[in-house]
Amino acid sequence: MEIIQIVGLGIIATVFIVLLKSLRPEIAMLVSIITGVAIFIIVAGKLSSIVGVLNGIADRAGVDMAYLSTLLKIIGIAYIVEFGAEICKDAGESAIASKIELAGKVAIIFLAVPIITALLDLIIKVMP
Repeated sequence: MEIIQIVGLGIIATVFIVLLKSLRPEIAMLVSIITGVAIFIIVAGKLSSIVGVLNGIADRAGVDMAYLSTLLKIIGIAYIVEFGAEICKDAGESAIASKIELAGKVAIIFLAVPIITALLDLIIKVMP
């Protein structure tokens, strides 16, 4: 199972980081970032198959692909923002992490406006 490999990689990296943190904190931070990127790359491979399945379902349901595309972008932004913010927090830069999270929220709201507008238009059409 791939999840066992991911967890194993995380545990091994954590042990190295704990051992290195007192001796060479800069190398410990690099090990943390490299491990995070490696795990992200491993997981990203799974995302393409998930997107394919969602596209198939959306086609069969007759959902406008623009909505699905926007939702997938929003999910992607959320994952990337969380990843970046956690790296900053690990480095002790919680102020920068907060700014990254704020930027992510603004980006998500910006992308959600067309969906919210379409939903409100639908509600207005349904109401007498």
